[in-house]
Amino acid sequence: MITPNRYSVILGNLGNTCDRFLPTGYKESRPKEEMIRQAAEIPGIQGIELVGSWDITEANAREMKHTLSAAKLECVSIIPDLFSQKRWGNGSFSAKDPGTRREALEETRSVCRIALDIGCPLINLWLGQDGYDYPLTADYRRQRSDLMEGIRTVAAEYPGLRFALEYKPKEPRTHSFQARAADTLLMAVETGLPNVGVCIDVGHALMAGENVAESAVLLQHHEERLFHMHFNDNYRTWDDDMIVGSLHTVEYLELLHWLKETGYSGWYSMDQYPYREDGAAAVSESVAFLRSLEKLLTAGRQDEIRRLIASGDATRSTRWMRELLFGALS
Repeated sequence: MITPNRYSVILGNLGNTCDRFLPTGYKESRPKEEMIRQAAEIPGIQGIELVGSWDITEANAREMKHTLSAAKLECVSIIPDLFSQKRWGNGSFSAKDPGTRREALEETRSVCRIALDIGCPLINLWLGQDGYDYPLTADYRRQRSDLMEGIRTVAAEYPGLRFALEYKPKEPRTHSFQARAADTLLMAVETGLPNVGVCIDVGHALMAGENVAESAVLLQHHEERLFHMHFNDNYRTWDDDMIVGSLHTVEYLELLHWLKETGYSGWYSMDQYPYREDGAAAVSESVAFLRSLEKLLTAGRQDEIRRLIASGDATRSTRWMRELLFGALS
């Protein structure tokens, strides 16, 4: 029997959204409890991702655990806030200032204690400020080593938690130290720890020019290091965080096929930024799209895809996709 995919959402997807042109936000801010109740009403959503200091702290962890439990939602991941405060402006684990690096360790340890307290199994590390902007400003060897050592230190201290490194080629820095699947996998492997892996954010992978399905296979091939998935869509030039499937239908079908083929059993988490759209509606449509693809990928169709791949015939593969999408109309 095929186990259904498990769907979750980052809580902030349902809240206010802002950018540098409208820093006050395009929407009204809403209480966390209301956002959690709204998430629970989205068909298919079973889990929530929280951001440390934004959504959850050591002070409110028990209350948040109760709120999630009442809504029948699991906390699937906590994302330490190592990116939105001034102190991280020049990096967190890779900062040249040793005091900042120590603060990053303490911030992450705090999130780890929270995770253990509420029964959350995963820490998702998006280190967006860890990178550089200009030539002749970064010590690529030293800062990359410091970054890896920080991750290794905290992951070794909390062997009961898994740590997913989320890569992105740029923004807010012009260059990120964790920019692609391969270099992020290399860093995970360099820690020498089995509880350090990688999170693929589909939009970040598209920005990086990757074939997302191939990236997933690469990570799964190496000791199943694909720990987590974030889903959204974009035009490949920027992290637009759009509704899933609004642009890359064929690539998404191939990705879901290979996630099944490689035995990925983690969460399918929505990570979007619906600036002008209703947040719940955007997330609901994203989940519905992925569930529709999930239904399309029956055992029989999986066999058909395997035969298509074995043949290597692009015309045949394109015909199969057209007939799948348009049926009698084609």
